[in-house]
Amino acid sequence: MRKLIIAAAIAALPAYAHHGWSEYDQGKPLTLTGKVTESGYEHPHGHIRLETPGKTWLVVLAPPSRMQNRGLPREDIRIGSTVTVVAYANREKAEEARAERITANGKTVELR
Repeated sequence: MRKLIIAAAIAALPAYAHHGWSEYDQGKPLTLTGKVTESGYEHPHGHIRLETPGKTWLVVLAPPSRMQNRGLPREDIRIGSTVTVVAYANREKAEEARAERITANGKTVELR
């Protein structure tokens, strides 16, 4: 029985480590426009580093498969491109936000 409990706890670790929306202040949406200085189209979530006037943000995006399926290929968030995101700031990490939608290369894509 003890081994079963330990195995269940270990199996649950990835789900526990995977953050959700509760870390982000959904009551205060931000609209951020800037230049992409870093871009990661990777699992479990893509990300961009977005240079805006006065602050550089780490913006957490959706999983690559969702972005691709909704019409946001890797090329649209390449370094040097200008994008706009509607996002929610992380409650603990002042430079991090999670994107609800992104406008890149002339099109708006819902990420959530």
